[in-house]
Amino acid sequence: MNKIIKVAIIDDEQEILNMIEKSLNRTAGFAVTTFSNPLNAISHIDKTYDVVLLDIMMPQMNGLDVLKRLHEKTPGLKIIMMTAYSTLDKVLKSHREGATHYVMKPFSSMKALEEKIYELVL
Repeated sequence: MNKIIKVAIIDDEQEILNMIEKSLNRTAGFAVTTFSNPLNAISHIDKTYDVVLLDIMMPQMNGLDVLKRLHEKTPGLKIIMMTAYSTLDKVLKSHREGATHYVMKPFSSMKALEEKIYELVL
């Protein structure tokens, strides 16, 4: 594959950011940027990003609010919501707000997450 996939990860947990970044960087073809502050992410993420991995539960700002603001700023942006605390209401609301996909933490496998990113982008 020749295309570099530009991925932004937004999560308040540094361990999660490090784990996903390390895993994606091991695979050729990813350029990863991490954000622990959602407001910083909103101001930096633009149409040059292919995919955003976004945590739903963050103390600074709810992931669903971040999702809405990212879609207002960059319509059509592919966003995968991540959470360890899933409810049907959150899943439905994230899809209504424009989330492309939804994954549970901890991830069943990083390979499955990579494949989901490829599926959305390629």
